[in-house]
Amino acid sequence: MEKGKIKEILKEALELIKPEEGTIEVVKENTERVMSQLERAIKREKVKAEVFLGGSLAKGTIVKKDMYDADIFIRFSKKYENLSDVLQGLLKKAKIEAKRLHGSRDYFVKKMKIKDTKILLEFIPVLKIDKAEEAENVTDLSWFHVGYVKREISKNPKLINEILLAKAFCYAQECYGAESYIRGFSGYAIELLILYYKTFLKLVKKMAEAKGKIFIDPAGHYRSKQEIMINLNEAKLESPIVFIDPTCKERNALAALSEETFERFKKACKEFLKKPSVEYFIKKKTKENEIENIAKKKRGKFVKVLLKTNKQEGSIAGSKLKKFHNVLRRELARYHDVLADLFEYKTGKEAKSFFVLKPKKEIIVEGPPLNQKEHVEKFKKKHKKVFVRKNKIYAKEKTKSVSEIIEELKKRGVPKEMSITTIKLL
Repeated sequence: MEKGKIKEILKEALELIKPEEGTIEVVKENTERVMSQLERAIKREKVKAEVFLGGSLAKGTIVKKDMYDADIFIRFSKKYENLSDVLQGLLKKAKIEAKRLHGSRDYFVKKMKIKDTKILLEFIPVLKIDKAEEAENVTDLSWFHVGYVKREISKNPKLINEILLAKAFCYAQECYGAESYIRGFSGYAIELLILYYKTFLKLVKKMAEAKGKIFIDPAGHYRSKQEIMINLNEAKLESPIVFIDPTCKERNALAALSEETFERFKKACKEFLKKPSVEYFIKKKTKENEIENIAKKKRGKFVKVLLKTNKQEGSIAGSKLKKFHNVLRRELARYHDVLADLFEYKTGKEAKSFFVLKPKKEIIVEGPPLNQKEHVEKFKKKHKKVFVRKNKIYAKEKTKSVSEIIEELKKRGVPKEMSITTIKLL
C-alpha cells in the first residue's frame, strides 16, 4: 500500500484512540486533588516522603480507555522498613479509602467516577534512591523511568502520537501488559521501543522482519551483544527482545515478553503492513466468535469453560486462571486434537477458556518394560486392551469427553491445588 494511504490510516486511528477533549484534564485535576490530600497528611505526620505522579498520565502517553489509570508514587526515605504499612497509615490519616492489594510490594487502589469519567488511582510505595542500582524493587525505578521518557519526548513532542499508536496497537492485539498471564509489552517498554525506532511504522516494519533474538542497548551500557550476555543473568536473557533499560544497565525492560506473545505481535505487524486498517487499533470485545468460526470451518467441537479463582483480582487471579487454562489444554490434548484455544481474562476473579476440539479415535498409553513384572501386572489390571511392542506393554483406550476430563482433574485435586474454585462448561 502507498505510504500516503498508511499515513491516512494512522491519522484516522489517532482520532479514535486519543482521549476525548477535556477527559485528561478531569483525570489530572482529580488525581492532583487526592495527591494534595496525601501530601498534607505526610507533612502533618512528619513522614519523610514525597509524592509524584508516574505512568502514562505523567508522560502524556495515555490512550482512550473505559477507565483511566493514575499511578501515584510515594517515595519514602530509606529509614522506613515496611513501606506498605507506612503508606496504609498515611492513607488513613488523609481520609483516602483505598483497597490494599498484594504484589512484590503491597500497593493500594481507589476507584473514582467523575461524571462519565472512570479513574483508577494506584498508590505505590517506593524507596527514594539516588542511583538505579540501589533499587530493591522494580517500582523503585519509576522515578527514573518517568524522568527519562519525559526528557526524550521534550526533545521531540511528535513521539507522543507514535507512542499512542504503538500502545493502542499492542492493546488491541492482546500484547499489552507485563503480567504473567499476558507476558507482553509493558507501557514503559513500548515507550522505549518508540524512542528507539522513532515511529510506529518503523517499529512495525522492524518487528515484522525480525529473525532471532533482538538486542537493543540505546544508552550504550555495553560494548557488544556478547558483553550483554555475559553481564545479565540467564533469566533476563530468555525474552525474544533484550532491551537494556537506559536508566539501569542490569535490567532488561522486555524480560517479561514471551515467545508466544511476540509471535502474535509479529503476525499482527505483518498483517497490518499487508492490509493496513484502523481495526488493528481497536480492541475487540471478545474473540469468542473467531474461535467459533474456526470450529465451523474445521468441523471441530466448540467448547466454552468458565473458570473462577479465590485469589486476589488482577495479576494474581489472572495468572492462576491462565495456568489452569494451560493445564486443561494439556489434558484435553491427550484425548483430543486441540485445533485452537483462547484464554480470556478481563478483571475480577473469573475467566473464560475456549477450545476447538476433534476427539482422537484411540489413545495409546505407554506402559512399563516386560521385565518389570510387578508393574506390568498392575498395568494390566488398570487397562483392559493391552498389547506388546518391542519388549514393552501398551494399552488402547477410548477417548474421553471434556466433562469426563474435568471430573478426572477434580478427583485428582488439581483445581484445588491451583486455587481454582469453579470449572463450568457453558
